[in-house]
Amino acid sequence: WFVFPLQLIFEKEGVYLHTNAKRSNQDTTIPGFIRIVERVSKTVEVHIQIKGGEEDTNFDPGYEPDWAVISTVKKDRDHAPVKESGQWAFSLPLSELYSLRRARFSLGRNFLVLTSRGGHPLPPLHFHRGGTRELLRALHRYIILDPSPVDGRLFLAYPNDSGEQSQAFDRLQLLDDGGSDLVTRFIHDPYATTFGGFSKVTNFFRAALRPPESPIHPRTVQDPSLPPQPDDEPGFELITCGVELGPRPDVTRGQPLDKWEEFLDPEGRVQNPERIKELVFRGGITPTLRKEAWKFLLGFYPWNSTRKERDDILRVKTDEYFRMKVQWKSISEEQEMRNSLLRGYRNLIERDVSRTDRHNTFFSGNDNPGLTLLHDVLMTYCMYNFDLGYVQGMSDLLAPLLFVTQNEVESFWCLTGFMELVHQNFEESQEAMKQQLLQLSILLKALDPELCDFLDSQDSGSLCFCFRWLLIWFKREFSFEDILTLWEVLWTRLPCENFHLLIACSILESQRGELIGSDHDFNTILKHINELTMKLDLQSVLRGAEAIYLQLIQCDPTLGPDPKVEKHCFSS
Repeated sequence: WFVFPLQLIFEKEGVYLHTNAKRSNQDTTIPGFIRIVERVSKTVEVHIQIKGGEEDTNFDPGYEPDWAVISTVKKDRDHAPVKESGQWAFSLPLSELYSLRRARFSLGRNFLVLTSRGGHPLPPLHFHRGGTRELLRALHRYIILDPSPVDGRLFLAYPNDSGEQSQAFDRLQLLDDGGSDLVTRFIHDPYATTFGGFSKVTNFFRAALRPPESPIHPRTVQDPSLPPQPDDEPGFELITCGVELGPRPDVTRGQPLDKWEEFLDPEGRVQNPERIKELVFRGGITPTLRKEAWKFLLGFYPWNSTRKERDDILRVKTDEYFRMKVQWKSISEEQEMRNSLLRGYRNLIERDVSRTDRHNTFFSGNDNPGLTLLHDVLMTYCMYNFDLGYVQGMSDLLAPLLFVTQNEVESFWCLTGFMELVHQNFEESQEAMKQQLLQLSILLKALDPELCDFLDSQDSGSLCFCFRWLLIWFKREFSFEDILTLWEVLWTRLPCENFHLLIACSILESQRGELIGSDHDFNTILKHINELTMKLDLQSVLRGAEAIYLQLIQCDPTLGPDPKVEKHCFSS
């Protein structure tokens, strides 16, 4: 495996991988060692070699989403593990090392997570006999490991060159924007703003993305003058965020929007759409008003349109819909045999329609007209957006729209509005899904570092078990009626664009007691999360998500009262 000649710089045994055991008689740990080697070309690499027996060969160091929506996508892993002679081996050039996260979880077991510049973390390396401090000292000969000023667990790797580091600091300084502008940008992108803008609490998150301006701890592990430390590593412990987020406020929910006509002027224009959105965010919509209100929330009707203009819009959109429908209806079987893409879309749609919300009376039974409408709208969407076509999960988005509107044309155009919000979730590259999982991970690190450490230690730090949540906006986690409420709340885009990520955090935090301190591993964590389906209380989750939002925007005392904050906080 090694290419000679090599110079061995560092070696440590007693490094273990904790496996995702799939059989009860399988070991949950595999022993191995970690090495730092220097090639004759002066290239320095970290090698991790894990020696496993026959039972270890099923160990999978990566993760795939529990609900693989796009089956054609290949694993995007620049530094994939190499298996040879019953062993697992990982190799990472130091030039490709982006960050190193170290932690001690629970009863004192130390572990490291190395992440490449491609964004791919290696499996957590558990040091049962200590040695992490010595490893960091050895790495210091070749790279600079800059700790976060307020989180001693996270280190970013830079070339051991002061000029390059200085330039990096110039390019990636902490933000010094005013509070008002930060709040505006948080509303549009809480990931890039809240966890990179509020001057005090966000140093912790910025360290995960950018180098800190200057360490506040004078004695850091890369200081070669430090005396040797024993393997028990007394300073190696769970370190929480240096600045507390502050108390999480109590939140109350309101009553559903139950009046519509009083918001309309004599010509039918909606006079105060922002107030309507606030009411919908606070309490949802009564069922009798959904058919009308959803068409505004999803952009089928402009908020300032008159009744006459809406009649004209409906007429034009109806004609446009049926022109597209005729396109696929008029394709003969012979033509379709020569169009593999359309044939593939049809096969996927027919398969998914047959199993979408069949418990709902609108779609239950054989030869149900609701199923025909579901099929026809999805096929027509393929004509509307042929580049995207149909991807598994889109039937889950359409079914509630069709149920509420009870209209083929209106449900189609509501679907196009919904897809404007989530279409990137279904793109083949899955980049949007990866980005959202990263955003969710950073959020959770802010809110509950201990829970993050636990998930990291069980190979679950990627939060892949949240994939389905984010893809179809929790459609399979809540009851059908609850989903109608949840989606209309999310369509208001209040209090921020990515409120669905705060909902995910609210759910995860509600499960921390079940997860931490248990004997869960990767597979049982996945099983537990999947078994939450239909067991979650929506109103409690929504209160928790809004409380998280208020806690985050109030955590910086320098912000003070701000009209933009008040506008989007909706205090009762």
